[in-house]
Amino acid sequence: MASESIDDLFARYGPVYRWLVTGTCITGAMTGGLASTTVNVAFPDIMGTFGLGRDQAQLLSTGYFASQTLGMLLSAWLIKAGGERLCSNIALSIFLIGCAISGLAQDAATLMMGRVLQGMASGVLQPMAMALVFSVFPVGRKGLSMGIFSMGMVLAPTLGPAMGGLAIEFFNWRYVFLLALPTAFIALVLGNIFMPSRDFPKTWPRFDFVSFGLLCVCLIGLLLGFSYGQRLGWVSDEIVLLFLFGILGGGAFIFRQLYGRDPLVNLRLFRNLQFTSAALIAFFTECAFLASTVMLPLFVQQIQQYTPLAAGLMLIPAGLSMLILFPISGRLADILPAQVLVFSGLLFYAVSFALMASMDVNTPFWTLVMFTLVMRFGSAFTRPVTNATALSSLPSAEVHQGSSTINFTRKLGGALGANAVMVFLEMRIPFHGDAFAAAQTSGNQTARELQKTVVRVLGEAGVPKMAQEPGAVLYFSEIILAQASTRGFQDGFTILAVIAFTAIIPAFIMGRLMGSKPATL
Repeated sequence: MASESIDDLFARYGPVYRWLVTGTCITGAMTGGLASTTVNVAFPDIMGTFGLGRDQAQLLSTGYFASQTLGMLLSAWLIKAGGERLCSNIALSIFLIGCAISGLAQDAATLMMGRVLQGMASGVLQPMAMALVFSVFPVGRKGLSMGIFSMGMVLAPTLGPAMGGLAIEFFNWRYVFLLALPTAFIALVLGNIFMPSRDFPKTWPRFDFVSFGLLCVCLIGLLLGFSYGQRLGWVSDEIVLLFLFGILGGGAFIFRQLYGRDPLVNLRLFRNLQFTSAALIAFFTECAFLASTVMLPLFVQQIQQYTPLAAGLMLIPAGLSMLILFPISGRLADILPAQVLVFSGLLFYAVSFALMASMDVNTPFWTLVMFTLVMRFGSAFTRPVTNATALSSLPSAEVHQGSSTINFTRKLGGALGANAVMVFLEMRIPFHGDAFAAAQTSGNQTARELQKTVVRVLGEAGVPKMAQEPGAVLYFSEIILAQASTRGFQDGFTILAVIAFTAIIPAFIMGRLMGSKPATL
């Protein structure tokens, strides 16, 4: 494979190469983004097929994000070893294999294996694509580059549920894992034309497999501990052991990154307070964003009884709005102080989740659409600005490392945060259920009157007398479960609003450090 640098490709294609490689990078990165959320509307079908609970099914999303985090650590090493073109080819090939395994899976373990491969490949692609797009744009247009890139990165997972709903409506849940195949093949072809490449080095760059293994232990321990804690008991031997492995693995990983040779994550970048502040904003906002992409489809399907297609269609207006919002916000990042846009975005996030915390079975479709639109305004004004602000604070030699590190931080926040929020949801539903059930006593006049009404209606419907009382009790149980589930989701969205408000602290610090500078190099 002949070596072709960015300068060589600019010389061949001229200024238009900037847009050719940007389109190539966005196509590849969108492929992973599309696969990340198409599965969300398929949870009820997958749960029914394999007999999974909600706590186990959500691992298909959080496991994807966790493996995506691991893939981001491989990205810089693969680029050093063979260049962007080879890195893209390897990642997309693994992604295609993961799609096939997921779509053909006959058990939950095989399905999870396919999702892990998809996530790993997506994690390799995204920081490479982000850094390459950032590099080909000139000074003064870096914010625009991040706006365009972020548009693709958020548009794909936003439209993913709608496409997944269509696949389930006309075929079945297995087809949701095949939706990303066309863009994966297109990215594979374009990458071999427009991606820069390099000759193989005489000596392979070092890679810290020990650190990689420690992070695997950390993420597996924490994710499984959170996912099975409610089912097995938070103080059971298995859960305590999982958390112990996760904490020890994470601590050893951090220690090795600080004092080992050739760290996977350059934690010394966090000595730069501007970079650290932007990374923390990315951590919190991705936690809230990814948790909402899991919770919203579940809410409308389980509480409001939407079909998968209707659940996906609900997100289409918000997805289309990204086509306009991200380029605008990226350009504004080159003009306005970064903190103005970030504070605005966090406010939109917090307001949207506060509104979602009021949703119930009677909330109209278009009201839900409006809530998602407000949330996407939050994404538009935070994601490109935090990316540009983080990379702008680094010397050009550290841009690749910075891109990998901030994306690692972002996805780590998404994986751990979304998992923790779903666990909180699973805890709050039985809490509210117990509270409602405890209130249904013989002294509750409303409950007695409702029971009599249900018994009478069942009698008028021809139900045998001996089955009328048990039928009324069953009806009461279903009402209590529905109300408890609604309250649980409301509590979950409230937590997301709190997370968005928490991000204001690093945003304030970032604003003080930057003064009135736009987020450019």
